[in-house]
Amino acid sequence: MEIITTEIEGVFIIENFHAEDDRGRFTKTYHVDFFKENKLCREFRESYYSVSKKDVIRGMHFQLPPPPHDHEKLVYVAKGEVLDVILDMRKGSSTFGKSISVVLNDKNNKSVYIPKGLAHGFKSIVDDSIMVYSVATMYNSEADYDIRYDSIDFDWNVAEPIVSDRDRSLSTFEEFRIRNLF
Repeated sequence: MEIITTEIEGVFIIENFHAEDDRGRFTKTYHVDFFKENKLCREFRESYYSVSKKDVIRGMHFQLPPPPHDHEKLVYVAKGEVLDVILDMRKGSSTFGKSISVVLNDKNNKSVYIPKGLAHGFKSIVDDSIMVYSVATMYNSEADYDIRYDSIDFDWNVAEPIVSDRDRSLSTFEEFRIRNLF
């Protein structure tokens, strides 16, 4: 496994170990010693996945501080392809309000590690993309917070996104900033 730094402090792209032969593919997405050596969270409390049609946008989701509800997240694509988007929500950060993106798919063997204080979302590039999430804390509805995907400085490059009613009704990034929740 190899770790790649990004423009946002604490966000890492992980090049996962993989092997391929006439039977198919094998990919390792987590190794406790590798995460320990790189000072990454090693204890994940929940894991889940979503299946999304092409042009579905999910996000931008996160858990509000303080501990124990805010969390680190590890994401990867088991099938299909997504444009993964991470937004820095940490008020004291030099990259506050900045977003980055990375293409994750079932062929490039990449995961994204997202620290506390960042919002996460993605756009499915193909039908039936399976995104897998591991999070360091249990979901807590009172700490659950989200930002409208179209209120951040990011071009999702989709004319007619498929977005849930819930995600359409979220607060904007500007409303979040004004409310000073972090």
